[in-house]
Amino acid sequence: MRVMPALTVAAAVAAVVVAAPAANAAHPAPEHVCVESVPETDPLEPGPVSICASVFKPATASRDDKVPVLLHSHGWGGTRTSAPGSFQRYLDAGFGVVSIDQRGFGESGGKAHVEDPAFEGEDVIRVIDHVASLDWVRRNGPNDPVLGAVGGSYGGGYQFAGAFTEIMKTGRTRFDALAPQITWHSLNDSLAPREVVRTTWVTALYAAGLDAHSTTVHTGYAEGLVTGDWPAAMDGFFRDNGPAHHVAAGRRLDIPVLLRQGVSDNLFPLDQAIDNFDRALTPRARANSLLVGYNGGHALPSTLPLGHAVAGDACSAEVGGGYDELELRFLSENLLGATRTLTGHGRYHLMTAEGGCVSVDSVKPTTTVALPDVATTAGVGLPQAIKIADGPLTIAGSPSLDARVTTLGLDSRAFFALSVGTSPLDAKVVQNNVLPHREKSLTLGARRTIELPSVATTVPAGQSLYLTVSALSDTFVLHGSRTPSVMVLRDVTVGLPVVR
Repeated sequence: MRVMPALTVAAAVAAVVVAAPAANAAHPAPEHVCVESVPETDPLEPGPVSICASVFKPATASRDDKVPVLLHSHGWGGTRTSAPGSFQRYLDAGFGVVSIDQRGFGESGGKAHVEDPAFEGEDVIRVIDHVASLDWVRRNGPNDPVLGAVGGSYGGGYQFAGAFTEIMKTGRTRFDALAPQITWHSLNDSLAPREVVRTTWVTALYAAGLDAHSTTVHTGYAEGLVTGDWPAAMDGFFRDNGPAHHVAAGRRLDIPVLLRQGVSDNLFPLDQAIDNFDRALTPRARANSLLVGYNGGHALPSTLPLGHAVAGDACSAEVGGGYDELELRFLSENLLGATRTLTGHGRYHLMTAEGGCVSVDSVKPTTTVALPDVATTAGVGLPQAIKIADGPLTIAGSPSLDARVTTLGLDSRAFFALSVGTSPLDAKVVQNNVLPHREKSLTLGARRTIELPSVATTVPAGQSLYLTVSALSDTFVLHGSRTPSVMVLRDVTVGLPVVR
C-alpha cells in the first residue's frame, strides 16, 4: 500500500487559485488593511482578532466610475495574495479584488474554526462592511456593494460561510454571485463519510494547519487517529460549518453560483458539489447557475484498489472556452451586466474518467441492474470486481447499491466503487473514488442502501462496468474493519445514472 506523505499532500490543499503575473503599473499597488472582528474564544489564543486583507483597485475605478468587487481567499494552510500585479485578469476586466487572510492564517489573528458562522462567517461580514465603505465601489444600495467571490477549497468555504451567515442574520446576503471551487457541502460527510475517517487527507490537513488549530481539533485528531472513529467532539465542531447546516435550517442561496468540482477529488468529491447545486440553491438560483466537474482538485491516485482518471477540464473548455474564461464570463454577466452568452445553466457538466465531457439534466439513477450475491472479507483481503454491464455505456451522476447485508463481526467496514476494464483482473476504479459502508454491530440480513461515488465514465465496446468491493482503501488507511470479519450482500441491485 502506498500513501503520499502528509506534507506532500498538504501542498495541494494550500494551492493558490489565482496566479500572480508580473506587476503592471497600470493598476495601483494594493492597499493592506485589517478590520476588527469577533474575539477569539479558544483558550490557546483568546482575545481580540483582526482580519487582514489586500485591496486591489483597478486603474479605471473612481468615485465617478465605480466598479464591482470580488472577494478572494486562500486554501487551507495558505495566506492571502498581496503582491502587486496579482489578479491582473480581474482588474483588467473592471473588477476590484479584496484578498483575505482567514482567521488563524497569515496576518489575521485567532484560531481557525473552519468556516464556523460565529467566527469566519462574521469575519467575512466585517470585510464586506469595509468594502462597502470604499468610495470607488459600485453599490446596490446603502452598505450593499456589488459583490462576487472567487477561490478554491478553503477559499470556496468562506464564500458559503459569509453568504449563509448573512442570510441567517438578516434574511438576505450582499453577495450577488459566487464562484467556489473544489469545496464542501458537509465537512463531516467529507472528512469521515459514514463516520469512517479519510485518514490520508485528515492527516494532511492537520499537518498543513498545525499552528492554526483550535483545542478541539488537536484533541479530536489524536482520538480519531487511534480509534478509527470520528469523535463526537469533531462532529459537533464541524456540524455548522458548511451549507448542509444551513440547508437543514431551511436557508437557501438565491444568487447565481458557478460550482467547479473535481470529479476525481477524493477529499471533497463530486457529490459535495451536487448537494450544493441541488440543495443549497433556490430553483431560481439553480436555473442561473452552472456545475462543472473536472478531473483534478484534491486528487490523490488510488492504488488500493487501483483507480484511474485522465487529468484535465474538458467541460470548462466546452462550456466556456476554459475555466479562467468561463469564470470571468460568468462574473461579468452577473456583476458587470455583460450580455449573457453562456449556456448550459441548471445542468451538470461532468468530465469523464476517459477525458470527455457529458452534460446532463439529472444525476439520479435511471437504470437498475441485479447482481449476484457478494461476499467480502472486512479488515483484510484483496479487492474484487463484479460485472454490472458491458459497454458501450455512459454513466454520469450518483449511483447507489441496495442489498440485504449480513456481517459476521463487530464494526465491519468495506469500500465500494464503480470500475471499468476488460475483465475483473484489470478493472480500475473510476476517478479514484471509493466510499465506505460500515456496520457497527452484528447484522443479519438488514436492508441497506449504500452510496457509491458520484462519477462520470464512458465504457467502450469490449470493456465492462464493474462493482469493486475492497476490504481496504489507501484513502482510509488503517481505518478498515476493527477486527477481521466477513460482509455478505444478498438481493443486490445497483442503480445507475445511465446517459441515454
